[in-house]
Amino acid sequence: MMIEAVIWDFGGVLTTSPFEAFTRYETERGLPADIIRRTNAANHLENAWAKFERAEVDIEAFDELFAAESLALGAAVRGKDVLPLLSGDLRPEMVEALKRVKAKFKTGCITNNLPANAIGSHSGRKLYVAEVMALFDHVIESAKIGLRKPDPRIYRMMVETLNVDPKNCIYLDDLGVNLKPAREMGMTTIKVVNAAQAITELEAATGLALR
Repeated sequence: MMIEAVIWDFGGVLTTSPFEAFTRYETERGLPADIIRRTNAANHLENAWAKFERAEVDIEAFDELFAAESLALGAAVRGKDVLPLLSGDLRPEMVEALKRVKAKFKTGCITNNLPANAIGSHSGRKLYVAEVMALFDHVIESAKIGLRKPDPRIYRMMVETLNVDPKNCIYLDDLGVNLKPAREMGMTTIKVVNAAQAITELEAATGLALR
């Protein structure tokens, strides 16, 4: 297979997963286990999270919608309380792999994000480190275009902008639901469970030494 581009998700791939922070928050407050993830997963195409990632609601509406949706599953969690939990720590070994990939192939980033955390916003500047974002030839943010993964259109936008054949692309994401449309387009997909596993699979797919 001839590789033209490697396309990356951001949170949970280049950074540690926010799921760890969700669990810690729930434990500290005595909330039902996985209440945040279950709220995110319920009606996942049209829930508060989806609407906020597409910038269809503002932060106040998101805050209230998320509280109502989580209450229906067992406990009210304010949407505004979830936002600070999203900024994971950069995984330096993944950033190094990205640098090495960038030297050989085109690179893209497709990130489902929230207007409150968009690149250039106050919290976005902490989340999206400028030196890392400069390693991408193109970045697509759901909050800025009104589309989010797993909508197939967002992947098509990326391959059209990079001017590559999806069959010659590798896509990394930590969520299986977001890998499926990429795979259906013909991309080689890697589900990121941890950095070591992802880099091993990426080395096998690209033929590069990435560490």
